[in-house]
Amino acid sequence: QVQLVESGGGLVQPGGSLRLSCAVSGNIFAINAVAWYRQAPGKQRELVAAIRPDGSTNYKDSVKGRFTISRDNVQNTIYLQMNSLKPEDTAVYYCWCGGSWGQGTQVTVSS
Repeated sequence: QVQLVESGGGLVQPGGSLRLSCAVSGNIFAINAVAWYRQAPGKQRELVAAIRPDGSTNYKDSVKGRFTISRDNVQNTIYLQMNSLKPEDTAVYYCWCGGSWGQGTQVTVSS
């Protein structure tokens, strides 16, 4: 069974930065794509960024150039570096791997 534990969320002012981490237990990490999703109040969960085992990535258009997804295949951890944050980035962020979800971490961008 895969378990995912996110950390790193919080309150930040517009233009600020945060780095989210997701520790993945289990032995599927290295052979699976991993991803970050987010869900804002009243909206559907949406894909923010994904990274495959070969390191290739894709991003939601509105975060391109501001967010960077990365993975550490030794530590079984994925990261989401978020820069130039905007109020519209406010949401609960979830990591995903092999069909399993983390519990989510709140990101609030507000002055």
